[in-house]
Amino acid sequence: MAQAYMTETGGGGTDPHRPGSRLRRLRQSLGDRGIWRRGLVPAALAVLLALVMLLHARIPNDIGNLGSLTETFLPWLGVVGVPLLLILALVRKSATALIAVLLPALVWLNLFGGLLGDKTGTGGDLTVATHNVNAENPDPAGTARAVAASGADVLALEELKASAVPVYEQALASTYKYHSVQGTVGLWSKYPLVHVRPVDIKLGWTRAMRATVEAPAGEVAVYVAHMPSVRVKLAAGFTARQRDTSADALGEAIADESLSRVILLGDLNGTMNDRSLNAVTSQMRSTQGAVGSGFGFSWPASFPMARIDQIMVRGLDPVSSWTLPRTGSDHLPIAARVKLDGKS
Repeated sequence: MAQAYMTETGGGGTDPHRPGSRLRRLRQSLGDRGIWRRGLVPAALAVLLALVMLLHARIPNDIGNLGSLTETFLPWLGVVGVPLLLILALVRKSATALIAVLLPALVWLNLFGGLLGDKTGTGGDLTVATHNVNAENPDPAGTARAVAASGADVLALEELKASAVPVYEQALASTYKYHSVQGTVGLWSKYPLVHVRPVDIKLGWTRAMRATVEAPAGEVAVYVAHMPSVRVKLAAGFTARQRDTSADALGEAIADESLSRVILLGDLNGTMNDRSLNAVTSQMRSTQGAVGSGFGFSWPASFPMARIDQIMVRGLDPVSSWTLPRTGSDHLPIAARVKLDGKS
């Protein structure tokens, strides 16, 4: 009985739940060389992941546009890769792997941490929206009414099927007094549109246009564009050459724009990280990156994984940016509000 009493009160034994016991076990674990030797493979993968994210611009496009493919889904490398590596490190009980996982986590936060906060502001002079409505949209009228309900002063639509254009025109007529359709893209506005023309993006048919919107706060050049689609093929890789050629042509047109205030609305079939869109992205900035909340992914609508629909500006200040509810399209519509300074 005395021996049992001493054990229960700690006189002749140790309570595994006492702080001192936990500290001793921690010391023993840290002294176990196995936790430093185990998990070398997950640790190496963590370092590799960090390097891929940090040096993504150096990944060549010569083979299957691998660099552009990586940059298209760059945020997901960390979102998926870091938790998986963390689980592997814990399963292996590896201190080396746990420390190594910090590297890609820190790189990801450095690249995308700024998008996690809400930078939405108030005020502004002009609300704009853009939507790839999908040529096979089963409810074009409902889609038109949904995007018009966003309160946009200027609305761009892409992938307009010729037979569906009258449906969109009728559904939007009560909200927008002015509009123009050029090929498969269109622009609807509450304010007058002048100097409207198609923009040649080297496709042989019209998928881009330009117009001057005479807004109350001043004139602004608005471009609407739908870049060619890209595909990921096992043999060819990321097939984006036609899109890249069109992006270069669009960039040249915007560079030659005489008005200082420019807005680009459309489906670029690429993200702001994709170096192949540099002809456009180098001279404009994304409203989502400047004043949005989160990543603002727009495609596919069922489970958005990338922001390939863009609202970009030059010579004016974005105030807020957001994604609109799903319509009958495979893309989500997006909107932004911008502030004009009165200069054109």
